[in-house]
Amino acid sequence: MQSHDVAHASAVSAPLDASSRSAQGAAARGAPAGAPAGEGAPPLDPRLSANLKFDIPAGVVVFLVALPLCLGIALASGAPLLSGIIAGIVGGLVIPLVSRAALSVSGPAAGLAAIVVAGIGTLKSLEAFALAVVIGGALQLALGLLRAGAISHFFPSSVIKGMLAAIGVLLILKQFPHAIGFDQDNFASESFQTEGGNTFTVVVQAVQSLEWGAFLLSAVSLVLLVAWEKSRLAKISWLPAPLVAVLVATLGNELFKVALPFLALEQKHLVSLPTGGAQGLVDTLRLPDWSAVARPEVWVLGVTLAIVASLETLLNLEAVDRIDPWRRKSPPNRELVAQGIGNMLSGLAGGLPVTSVIVRSSANVNAGARTRVSAIVHGALLLLAVVFAGALLSHIPLACLATILLVTGYKLAKPKLFAEMYKLGLSHFIPFVVTIVAIVLTDLLKGIAIGLAVGVFFVLKANMSRVFDVIHEGARVTIRFNKEAYFFTQGKLVALFDRLPRDVHVVVDTQAASYIDHDVVELIRRFQQSAPERNINVEVRGL
Repeated sequence: MQSHDVAHASAVSAPLDASSRSAQGAAARGAPAGAPAGEGAPPLDPRLSANLKFDIPAGVVVFLVALPLCLGIALASGAPLLSGIIAGIVGGLVIPLVSRAALSVSGPAAGLAAIVVAGIGTLKSLEAFALAVVIGGALQLALGLLRAGAISHFFPSSVIKGMLAAIGVLLILKQFPHAIGFDQDNFASESFQTEGGNTFTVVVQAVQSLEWGAFLLSAVSLVLLVAWEKSRLAKISWLPAPLVAVLVATLGNELFKVALPFLALEQKHLVSLPTGGAQGLVDTLRLPDWSAVARPEVWVLGVTLAIVASLETLLNLEAVDRIDPWRRKSPPNRELVAQGIGNMLSGLAGGLPVTSVIVRSSANVNAGARTRVSAIVHGALLLLAVVFAGALLSHIPLACLATILLVTGYKLAKPKLFAEMYKLGLSHFIPFVVTIVAIVLTDLLKGIAIGLAVGVFFVLKANMSRVFDVIHEGARVTIRFNKEAYFFTQGKLVALFDRLPRDVHVVVDTQAASYIDHDVVELIRRFQQSAPERNINVEVRGL
């Protein structure tokens, strides 16, 4: 790793990182600091103090969203609830100190829940699983030092945009039931299949079992979130709309308890934290069992976690950079180093594996965050909440948090995005749509793999077009190669050779092609050898 990519590990308080300096330079020249065309993002102030009024409120909003997600992912993973909180704390307090990703927020990921459940079941020990997390983190650290982060550059933009839109669709489908009081499905679930059905059956069941108190609180929250951004109140940088919505919804439910008890939400519809005080929480920790280091299955799980968590992190990082108003570029190798250190510490403390998480990161962007301070604030609040504020936070309705995620989902999957992708042509639009459908119906990594396969198909199709031209001039046929010829052009070439008439002179001209695959060369040579049987004379140029 180059020195500038690893230096200043704890420089969150430094005046400006490289990406911010670039943005500030743009602002000084009179252009919006890295803003995408037409969006007019304000100049990014280089002073840490100037951004606190944006980052602290955004950190509070991310904390409120992350808290039930951490608990829900731990529940879905078959791990102690505190394991999810520990992962969230590490993702907030440790990773931003090493990372150079301005707006990415890390924590436990729903996409890893299935691996965690299977891993704990295989190892039959939470302590052995914690050791596997430590091993996975060490391997991630090694990947970062070996500069393996470049893998993210091999994913087409249509697939990355499809991933963002799919997360938006998932948030709408998954959080709508919670927004109207149907909390039987896990709050952090991203899986299409659910207990006794699937995502769509849960939506239908939710409508049939509508909780009017939750519905009213969600409706008020939604009106606040939409109207706030269009009013002058949006200029109050230290008071973002999601935070106002949480306060109003919480007070509204307390008012229901006094004035309209039949509308008041039960505790199962509110945020729930582990109880027992600081000592009780410490007693639930499951620290690594170092005696399990010789077990092969521990290493297999560690390698699996390292690969899947690294891939998910790199894809999320690329996606977050695309929705950053200042279009800052996060160094992927540095991020792998940060994630590796984070997973090692999370495993050492008995926490779940950590990745960059698109849901929390999107909420961070939508809440107006500007620097990594917002992620640190969210981590600090998670730590304080689990120790001191459990009783206070247990009054927050899940319906309100679900509404915040609904609005985030809409912003990620706006109809305008679909129209823009369609205008780019089917070679972009089809992989985009396939990625969305595949992620919604399977999971994040499987969906991306399917979308990538479709994207590669269109790349191959484009490369196969006009690889060569065929020019007929009486008894002379010229096959002129226009560009690189890879192995997948063999089919068209064989078909052409078979169609050639007898008694002609064929010129195979490859001089304009910068690369001819060995398989294609062998095919041309074989044709040259067999052509005399049909009285065809073959002249080859440029091989």
